[in-house]
Amino acid sequence: MRTVLGSTDRVVVVGAGLAGLSAALHLLGAGRQVTVLEREPRPGGRAGGFTENGYTVDTGASVLTMPGLLDEAFAAVGERTRDRLTLVPLDPAYRAQFADGSTIHLHTGAEAMEAEVRAVAGPREAAGYRRLRRWLTELYTVQRDHFIGANFDSPLDLARPELVRLAALGGFGRLGPRIGRFLRDERLRRLFSFQSLYAGLDPLRAIGAYGVISYMDTVGGVYYPLGGMAGLGRAMAGAAEQAGASVRFGTSAAWLERVGSRVRAVRTHDGERIPCDAVVLATELTTAYRLLGVRPRRPLPLRFSPSAVVLHARSPRSWPQLDHHTIFFGDHWERTFAEIIRQGSLMSDPSLLVTRPTATDPGLAPPGRQVISVLAPAPNLHTGRIDWRRVGPAYRDELLRTLERRGLTGLADTLELGELVTPAGWAERGLAAGTPFSLAHTFAQTGPFRPANLVRGAGNVVLAGCGTTPGVGIPPVLISGRLAAERIVHGAR
Repeated sequence: MRTVLGSTDRVVVVGAGLAGLSAALHLLGAGRQVTVLEREPRPGGRAGGFTENGYTVDTGASVLTMPGLLDEAFAAVGERTRDRLTLVPLDPAYRAQFADGSTIHLHTGAEAMEAEVRAVAGPREAAGYRRLRRWLTELYTVQRDHFIGANFDSPLDLARPELVRLAALGGFGRLGPRIGRFLRDERLRRLFSFQSLYAGLDPLRAIGAYGVISYMDTVGGVYYPLGGMAGLGRAMAGAAEQAGASVRFGTSAAWLERVGSRVRAVRTHDGERIPCDAVVLATELTTAYRLLGVRPRRPLPLRFSPSAVVLHARSPRSWPQLDHHTIFFGDHWERTFAEIIRQGSLMSDPSLLVTRPTATDPGLAPPGRQVISVLAPAPNLHTGRIDWRRVGPAYRDELLRTLERRGLTGLADTLELGELVTPAGWAERGLAAGTPFSLAHTFAQTGPFRPANLVRGAGNVVLAGCGTTPGVGIPPVLISGRLAAERIVHGAR
């Protein structure tokens, strides 16, 4: 494994999202002196949120899986997740409502989900679910340590026995058809493959290896931190400070002071000079490249994931159809992916995720009231040429009418509308291509082919975050922080 050579006693981490904080905790555990710089007034990055007038709103990620990765980060500094966070398992993880009026609850417990599948689709599908669960578990086991949780220096690092096993499991075939070998019911196929959209992929085109995302949701379990998703960042930042880090908010890195291939200091926009022996850039990938003054050459241009339109709202009432996470599937599933990924157009028959965190944590709102968010997948700014300033409000209203037709009667008149975030809004927040989901997990942007966390010509700089290895989502970015720390710690003399 390539590493940062020479002294690495003082490390500056740029970015207090979950990747940067994970890196900071692992570095602190290895005895490094760590300074974390964050341009925003609070930690968390894409897993952020705010509290206003008694309401707490998650502004980014709403799904937490694989909490054991949080345990690893806290354990690096001698702490425990449960001492800083209360994580509640969600059961069901999702409620899925389909265009034909049927409903399926997605449980992560094997027996509960098998019973659900048997009730809605019969014994043959229940047996298929059991086989699918075993397959997803095998996929995760094969990939966990040597593909998802490993640093790559070249594609040759793939040449290991686990690669043969992954191929034998169908990891390089197509995910949709592979799931179809286990399940014939179209509703169930959707429920166990929609997660690939998190990685910017059409389930029918994604490689089978990305069934590992379905594993995280449907086998590993979905959790919610009481108090809101922003609590993850606050807890990690608090642990880092307790372990001796200097965590500084409202402080932006302006440029890197370099001598040859090494960065000697980080300069802030306020003109401060912060000396360092190594740097972790846990920022948007394009921001990291700008700070470095380089953009590595690639045979193919970077391809970004689809984006999302997100509406945050409040309500004096709820609806029986709404659990913590409710997916309203449209009828034309395959057409949806063609529209948002390849054609760059809005969904003509939307599939929507509605999140009501007050179902689990009523304290997020005043008594008797609800926090509700609606997420609609949408083209990113590279794919879709949409005038969001004009289209955004009209599309919001259309989405609310769609949900009313699907059973949420009176929704449009009842909701107290809050923030509407469109791809243009994500771009204004500094997210490339106007998407919060970063680079798509195409084959050419997976594993050793994803932008590396080491950049040639910058000998003591390591990248972390969803734009580099291993990828998008809370589990991958927590891993990316650990991988960045390993590059620094393992090479020190």
